[in-house]
Amino acid sequence: MPSAAFEPGSTVVRRDVRDGKVWTAAPHRVLADDGTQLVLVTWPGAAGYALANWIRSLTGGGERARRQAVTELADGEWELGRWIWRDTIVVTWIGLDPDFSLQHYQPIDGSPGHWKINFERPVTRTSTGIDTCDLLLDLITDPAGTWRWKDEAEYDEIRSRGLIPDTEHERVQAARRRALAFAEAGRGPLGEDWTSWRVPADWPLPILPDGALTTHG
Repeated sequence: MPSAAFEPGSTVVRRDVRDGKVWTAAPHRVLADDGTQLVLVTWPGAAGYALANWIRSLTGGGERARRQAVTELADGEWELGRWIWRDTIVVTWIGLDPDFSLQHYQPIDGSPGHWKINFERPVTRTSTGIDTCDLLLDLITDPAGTWRWKDEAEYDEIRSRGLIPDTEHERVQAARRRALAFAEAGRGPLGEDWTSWRVPADWPLPILPDGALTTHG
């Protein structure tokens, strides 16, 4: 049964949560929601939280910091850092499939954008947004529009460290087949042109609400 829908233009928080502990929290605004399928947008300047070592990997720490972030996630021990989104407008479709979301990344400098299918655990709606857990595996387009897999080694690492049990791995494998068929057929938003879409001029940046890093239950 569909959940109560979020109002268009309202702020919702997308969080990644492992074992009751938040490892990302990012504010978005709602483009559309029918209680089942939810479309969100975030853009440069929106402030949230992410793994501190992942942030370091993007700000001079390189591959070593990125590997450390993956290890910490797998081990369940990490620090968070404040992260300001930059460079791209990101539109996210949730609810097209229970095991992945679809995202369109449009650089604000006018360079070509790309699509990404993001594999994640089934979404849970909260009073302030949605909770899931990114599984670090992606299917993305290159500038020529060809689909390719990304971060398979990182997925294999968190699986080998016990974050993804065999039953969930089997579910992911089935989701990979569905996602590839979805991508190659150009279904849903993939058949639409989002290259010229821009955030409504009267929308202020979404802001994380108080308590965004607290989980319950």
